[in-house]
Amino acid sequence: MRRWNGWGDDQFSLELPAQGTDFLSQRIGAAEPLTDADLASVCQQVPDSHLPDHPLVATDADIRVRHARGQSLPDWLAMRSGDFGRFPDGVACPTSPEDVRSLLAYADQHDIDVIPYGGGTSVAGHINPQAGKRPVLTISLAQMDRLLDLDPDSQIATFGAGTPGPLVESQLRAKGYTLGHFPQSFELSTIGGWVASRSSGQQSLRYGRIEQLFAGGSVETLQGTLSLPTLPASSAGPDIREMVLGSEGRLGIITEVKVRVTPLPAQESFHVVFFPSWEQARTAARSLVQNRTQLSMLRLSNATETETQLALAGHPTQIRMLESFLSFRGARDGKCMMTFGLTGTRPQCRTALKETRRICGEHEGVYTGTYLGGKWAEKRFTMPYLREALWQMGYAVDTLETATDWDNVDHLLATIENNLRGGLAELGERVHVFTHLSHFYPQGCSIYTTYVFRTDTDYAGTLARWHALKHSTSKLIVENRGTISHQHGVGKDHAPYLPVEKGALGMRAIQGLCHTFDPQQRLNPGTLLATDTDSVE
Repeated sequence: MRRWNGWGDDQFSLELPAQGTDFLSQRIGAAEPLTDADLASVCQQVPDSHLPDHPLVATDADIRVRHARGQSLPDWLAMRSGDFGRFPDGVACPTSPEDVRSLLAYADQHDIDVIPYGGGTSVAGHINPQAGKRPVLTISLAQMDRLLDLDPDSQIATFGAGTPGPLVESQLRAKGYTLGHFPQSFELSTIGGWVASRSSGQQSLRYGRIEQLFAGGSVETLQGTLSLPTLPASSAGPDIREMVLGSEGRLGIITEVKVRVTPLPAQESFHVVFFPSWEQARTAARSLVQNRTQLSMLRLSNATETETQLALAGHPTQIRMLESFLSFRGARDGKCMMTFGLTGTRPQCRTALKETRRICGEHEGVYTGTYLGGKWAEKRFTMPYLREALWQMGYAVDTLETATDWDNVDHLLATIENNLRGGLAELGERVHVFTHLSHFYPQGCSIYTTYVFRTDTDYAGTLARWHALKHSTSKLIVENRGTISHQHGVGKDHAPYLPVEKGALGMRAIQGLCHTFDPQQRLNPGTLLATDTDSVE
């Protein structure tokens, strides 16, 4: 069963090896876990609902608790402490676009705010009810989870917007196709949520981000149904499809998603190369993508992430042997690990591997084959469970992600890491920080930074530590040519930083678009567009 206060299946856990525990203790100190609240006590806090009766709306405490928060660190602290703040007044689970239209009419008639809910995996506060006078209805798309149509000639598949990643792929694979969109949240997140937040999958080098895959669909709005036709290309004015991408529930509720699918590849494998230094590794990665080498994925860990991954991998004897081999080949302290994927026909993969090894070799890369790459592939959707393991030891973990041009990558990465590393120094606390580059483009790449710190003696202090780190670093990101989000969307957490990126005129355009579809601001208020009291100062 899915955890009510954390990530994923409550029957699955990811244990840290003993050397991993020692590694963290040496870097930021031993820690003591906080006490978790239990579900029964939280359910007792849920107030009476203020919603009028509707046949599709459930108001019992358990379902309202389970749909009140996402997976950001503030959400995690709220769920673990039991201090949720506001709960939705009810949760509806429609099974059709007609049901969604009925629920929106009900919300409009009774002055109710509406929050669309996909997989509940938001790490930016998309689905949290705000304080306010209006009742809040959360509309879960979980029952709209089927492949509705597949056009093999055009290679267009139509899904219900609530279809989670595993069901997207299993239903396509049964017919010989794949979407190829694999975000780390793949097991829980939904195809409609990917569109609403402009998601990026781990193999975007081959398949593209969701904006390249999203071909059209339907959105139910307070002004009627918005239908997006599937066209291979069009110069007929602004693209309405692009307006829906990244709209985060502010325009309406996506009910059907049409996507461009691909026949299943004949071959796929994942490989690892180690480089003696960051400069050599980063230069090789840029060369690979600007050369348009046919890779399906590329990930480059900096020296600290490489060290951390090896420490947390377990199998200490094998890791020592690997370290000895790499040292002999010149990749010692400061080495950086590159993981890359090859997907396609056998000739395509053979040619791409030869070209990749040639380019990496020019930068003293040490090729180690597919063993470590295969281990990455096995665990790529289980890493979010690491937060649970760290929490039980007294550590909090969070991430920040952005993207920037190549000429700014090193500067922005150093700015982010230095600020996080020293962000709690006044409290005498150390922060363990590490980064990888991913989602590469000829112009630049994303920067994905993880930071781990000890929890305070209480929840309020732990949240204050997070806020100090998150706020100051987010401000630096947008002030140093980075986007506030490359793949996680804006939500409520990132909304105060969006105006720096979009500018005053751009923000007015976004506000005008939202007003056209939702003049009463009842659709996911506070998400994407910050309230008047929010500020980055």
